[in-house]
Parts: sequence; structure tokens; C-alpha cells
Amino acid sequence: MADTDVSMDDLVARAMDRASAQLRRTATTLDPANGYPRATRADGSWEQRPANQWTSGFFAGTLWYMAHATHDPEWRTLAERWTVGLESNKNIRTTHDLGFMIFNSFGHGYLVTGDRHYRDVVMEASRSLATRYNPTVGAIKSWETGNANDARRTWKFPVIVDNLMNLELLFWAGAHGGDAAWVQMAGQHALTSGRAHVRPDGSTAHVALFDPATGALEKTVTWQGYSDSSAWARGQAWAIHGLTAAYRHTRNPELLDRAQRAADWFIAHLPEDRMPYWDFRDPAIPAARRDASAAAIAASGLYDLARRTQDVTRAAGYRAAADRMLRSLATKYMAPATPNGAVLAHSTGGKPQNVEVDVGLSYADYYFVEALLRHSGNFLE
Repeated sequence: MADTDVSMDDLVARAMDRASAQLRRTATTLDPANGYPRATRADGSWEQRPANQWTSGFFAGTLWYMAHATHDPEWRTLAERWTVGLESNKNIRTTHDLGFMIFNSFGHGYLVTGDRHYRDVVMEASRSLATRYNPTVGAIKSWETGNANDARRTWKFPVIVDNLMNLELLFWAGAHGGDAAWVQMAGQHALTSGRAHVRPDGSTAHVALFDPATGALEKTVTWQGYSDSSAWARGQAWAIHGLTAAYRHTRNPELLDRAQRAADWFIAHLPEDRMPYWDFRDPAIPAARRDASAAAIAASGLYDLARRTQDVTRAAGYRAAADRMLRSLATKYMAPATPNGAVLAHSTGGKPQNVEVDVGLSYADYYFVEALLRHSGNFLE
């Protein structure tokens, strides 16, 4: 039977089985004391990086997804083992990535187990993240760039489109016993980002540079895309996923509109196999690298967007687009089984810097499993 003849439900079940086997091998073979999976080496094995990396929470988060999906105590034990060493990140106040680090791990751990300590860690991380909010700009500062040895050194208040993904931490904590102001911060950041990052045609910019004293948008540039005016695929996917989540928490129709515009542009510019090139405007296309991580993030976001979209025909289109990307990932982009490697292959991390190109990435696996669960209606929220 050809892959195209397999039903989506069967395809998703098979992909979950393969992902489960690979995740179990990695979780039991590697030791978190040596670091956390980020990108695969040339031989397909994971490179382990310190807990303070922005990617450190993804592997634990994927294990928590498995614990939720299966109700198997083995997955809970593995998830706990890969979560505990991340706690010190709750006090970091120099990055926006605390949602990736802490909510994916401790937040999901709390949702699965009800462990109050996990909740306390989430609350402390939210306090840390809130310190980066500038009410004049109406956004959370993404990066500290004063010590950079490149063009970023002149950036006074950069806000990257990726930052939308870390708002879940503040939305959730503020609505579950934390400071209610965190919800307002997150909602305003989403509006600021949606207005700055989503262009009139629906494509997205990567970095918005603001004047922290006046709040004025100075310009939009890129760091990970092909050019300032191009459309970096993973950034476009972050916008779909993050703006949809912000709409889910706020019900602000402007956020839904921005999410839909980003989604419509993404879908309209996919190649025939539904797997995005790393940047939609790379002149090397069709010889340019693909990015499985962008497809996984976008597919998960589109499943969520389909649920939030009232127009039945439009919602069905989003779900169908997500199905097509998920089918491509599950049939052509899953990595071969290894003792400690990735679920997905062929992702692109930082093409302009020539780092993590055509590799497995921990966040690609995380959003792939998330998309599989969302397709099945078994999402953790």
C-alpha cells in the first residue's frame, strides 16, 4: 500500500509508534547530567548542551507529551528525570526563552501530575520573564545584544517573532494563581508582535527593532532568514502557532486575523511536497535546504487555528494543510532508528550562520509529536 493510501489516523498511529520507540531509546541511553539534546551530529547522535540553552526544555516536554498520551508511568518517570535539572532556569532574567525552557518541562509536568512544586517553578519563571517587559514598547525584550560582536550590538530593543511562543508561560501562570498583570503583558506583546512582524501580504519579518524610550518601531530586520525582506520559514511558523495561542487566551479578533494571514501566506507558498524551504525567498530554490522543524511547528499551529476559526470552509482548509504537512513529515522526514538520535531528520537551525543545517533538532521532534497529538484530539492543555 502506498503512503498516500494510508488513512491519516493510521499514519499518525504509526508515526507515534516510531516516535515513541526513538524517544524511549534516547531517554534511557543518554544522561541529563551530560546535557540536553539540541541538534544531531553527522552520525545522527544527539549533541548534548547545557541546561541554560534555549532548547533545553524541549526533550523533557516531548516526554511529558508521551506521558499524557499513554498514561504509562514509565514515561512519567523518564519525563521527571529529564525535567529536574532544568529548575535553575527559572531565575534567568536575560532571555525571553523561559517558556521554552520551563513551561514545556515544568508546566507540562504540572498539567500531567498536579505536582505543586512544578507549578511553583512555573510561577517563579513567570516573575523572571515579566521583568523583561517594557510597557512603553508593549513587548518583552528578546535578546541582550550589548556585548555582541556583530550588527546586533546596535539593537536597543529587539523583539523576535519567536518570542510569541514564550507567552504561554505568562498566559497560563497569570490565569492560574499568578499575577494577573502577566496576562495583560502577554496579550499586549502578542498585539505588538502581530502588528510589527506580520507584513501586509501575510509574510513575516524575523526581528522588530524598537526604541525603548519612545516605543517606536524603528525597522524590521532578520538574523536567521535570507534577508531583511525575505520570509524565514520557521519564523512564519512561529507566527502561526504563537498568534493562534495568543488568540486562544485572549479572544482578541485582531490576533486571530494576524494568525490567519500568516497561515494563508505560508500555505500558499509551500512547494508541491508541502515541506517548506528554510526561507521562502531564498533565490537558491529549488536547490535550497528544507526545514522539517518549520513544517512541524506550522502543522501543530494550523490544527489549533482550525479549531479557533469559525468559518467552516476556512477551518477545513487549515486542517487539510496540516494533514498534508504531517503526512510528508511522517513518510519522508522521519530519521532512521538510532540508539540516541532524533525523530525527524532534515531540519535547518541557523542557515546564515551555517550551524545546525540538515540535522535533527529537539524542537522539531517536540512540535512533531505535538502535531500528532493535536491531529488526534489528544492535546495537553
